[in-house]
Amino acid sequence: MKVLIVFAHPEPKSFNGALKDTAVTVLKELGHEVQVSDLYQMNWRPQLGGEDIVGDRLNPDFLDLSAEQEHMFNSSTAPTSDVRAEQEKVLWSDLVIFQYPMWWFGMPAILKGWVDRVMTRGFAYATGRKYDTGMFKGRRAMVSTTTGTASSLYEPDGVDGDINHILWPIHNGIFRYLGFDVLPPHVSWMPSRVSEDERKTYLESYATRLRQLESTQPLFFHPYADYGPDQRLKPGVVARSGFQWNPGVGQSHDDAADIYTQKKVASGG
Repeated sequence: MKVLIVFAHPEPKSFNGALKDTAVTVLKELGHEVQVSDLYQMNWRPQLGGEDIVGDRLNPDFLDLSAEQEHMFNSSTAPTSDVRAEQEKVLWSDLVIFQYPMWWFGMPAILKGWVDRVMTRGFAYATGRKYDTGMFKGRRAMVSTTTGTASSLYEPDGVDGDINHILWPIHNGIFRYLGFDVLPPHVSWMPSRVSEDERKTYLESYATRLRQLESTQPLFFHPYADYGPDQRLKPGVVARSGFQWNPGVGQSHDDAADIYTQKKVASGG
């Protein structure tokens, strides 16, 4: 298996750095090939703008980034060298892992900027090439993240909300949107506030998880057949994703949460 780790932390000696190093070591020991994109070390430019459009513009008077990206792709114009290098890594990989600290309930800006600039229209998605028919169908993706607070805060009744809901924009809005099968996330809870022994346990837990990658079942997402012409769940479909609920079957948010919780318990998740 070929694994791309996109690493987004400014301190190499951070716990995120230790998780990244653990992944590299374990995956290579298992015989997998690994590449790491260390975004801070690369001095990755996060902002997407006109400087990312190479060659003749489709419309020089108005910057429509998605249209210009598609125009570049269709005209076989290569993107900037840094973007092309990352796109080649994505095409090379069977599995993409995002390794990052949870900042403001999301990714660091530098990682979001990697997505903005690398996963361009034409290369990563297009009309009719999303979700079930996404460009990266058959590949897998996964989040490994750290938090600043305890796991109890990220339960459904916690002040920060269910961690799976917080990760939905990445799981569904990036990975699944592009066609990836999405593996369950690995979360290391507030590593800066636990003991050294607990941090070692976290690393051991991650190593165990990585050794089980090939047998890990992806998260459930409704297939496109479950949606109607308005791209809403059909009236008879019971939502099972853990984030959605379907009023068309009299389902509430609480009902969907119960189904998701029962599914997690049944699977040992």
